[in-house]
Amino acid sequence: MVVEDETKLAELLGSYLARDGFDVAVVHDGLEAVATARAVDPDVVVLDLGLPGLDGVEVCRQLRTFSDAYVVMLTARSEEVDTLIGLSVGADDYMTKPFSPRVLMARVQAMMRRPRQPDEADALEGARTFGALVIDPLGRDVWLDGELLSLTRTEFDLLAALAERPRMAFSRRQLIDAVWGPTWVGDEHLVDVHIGHLRRKLDDDATHARFIRTVRGVGYRMGTGQ
Repeated sequence: MVVEDETKLAELLGSYLARDGFDVAVVHDGLEAVATARAVDPDVVVLDLGLPGLDGVEVCRQLRTFSDAYVVMLTARSEEVDTLIGLSVGADDYMTKPFSPRVLMARVQAMMRRPRQPDEADALEGARTFGALVIDPLGRDVWLDGELLSLTRTEFDLLAALAERPRMAFSRRQLIDAVWGPTWVGDEHLVDVHIGHLRRKLDDDATHARFIRTVRGVGYRMGTGQ
């Protein structure tokens, strides 16, 4: 689903997506975006930040109450605060205008290639446990103290990447390669934003982290849960 009030840009993005084999819905304001998302249940939403009706931040906030679609936020403003505001309500990625539609298509295709189910080798490993935290790669579920957590697809992918090699300290670039893909270009602090979301949902303290530990000068690694 493309949500963009600039009609020509919306049509251009829709045509690129259709050419890549996607079924595309194009809408031009925030209220229509929420209603259409409920009706068509999109896999990916390309969402402009500045929209009439409801802005992109509010649309994304409402989407996250009923949809786990990947969300790519588009913004005409390059200030970091705009990016962080968008990601704080559950956007998976962002692009600053002007941008190449081909680059956007590459990012969407990379998202769609993320495995929704693990391969057989992962399935045989079963759930991974870190103290009170249980990560099930087969069902893509995460439990904390026996309660099922509500994670976005990107949050799950990021946590699963850390959990797959729990003794490894990952740099931001390594996590981007694992989750967003090696062709992704942008501000690597995107990783920090999503780590912050995960820590809040895991009730994890960055200073005395049980589950996601900061490795100074490197990046992040999985904690033991203790």
